[in-house]
Amino acid sequence: MNRWLIALLAALAFAGQVAADGGETPFKLTAGYYVFSGGARGVDVNVRHSSDLGNVWLGQYQSHQRQENQWRTGWDHTFGDSIRISPSVQAAAHGFFGGSVNVETGDSWFVGGGLGRTNLKPYWNLNFDPNDAWSLSAGYRQTDGATWSVLKVRDNRENPDQQHVHFVWRQPLPDRQRLTIDLLRKKGLVEDEMIRRWGASVTYDWPRFFLRAAWDPKANFGPDNLWRFDLGTRF
Repeated sequence: MNRWLIALLAALAFAGQVAADGGETPFKLTAGYYVFSGGARGVDVNVRHSSDLGNVWLGQYQSHQRQENQWRTGWDHTFGDSIRISPSVQAAAHGFFGGSVNVETGDSWFVGGGLGRTNLKPYWNLNFDPNDAWSLSAGYRQTDGATWSVLKVRDNRENPDQQHVHFVWRQPLPDRQRLTIDLLRKKGLVEDEMIRRWGASVTYDWPRFFLRAAWDPKANFGPDNLWRFDLGTRF
């Protein structure tokens, strides 16, 4: 087993024990393991801290076979109530900078839109949606806390043919647990071929830990299909 993965699992176990002994959980630690159809493997670890100033995070991703290694950091926050404005900024090794802003309004029924921009420096995109893009979203929040939503993200800079559409269902469960299912429909050019594929991710949350498994065909509109597995804890 990859020594990075062993170290990350040990850190998660330790953080989970700290969380079990404490009260508040302003930190979230996530370890990700990536399996590419071309044979490469990747590991990502990031830690996030939440406060009244917003969310600040720091992480590193590496894949020896793909010769990818990058530290990254970022911040995001939401301002407002009836109209919610959510800016974010990101920076990473190799000179990368980026940012986005999203605006949302509505209570039970809600709609939103956003725009993202980068300086086009090298960046291994781990959220897999286009970064230089506009987005539109809409959804409904039920009184029991369940949420149904749709999100469209479309590149509007270098690859305007590339787009993702997410259909997301979040369902609270007893004992502060939650299930999230995200179906992905993607379309765009990959090596001069127009592809249309379905992907999906499933996340299960407990009060302290969460697990996620995702299938992303033609990840980042490249040649490889990707399985992603995440394990995280709040502490």
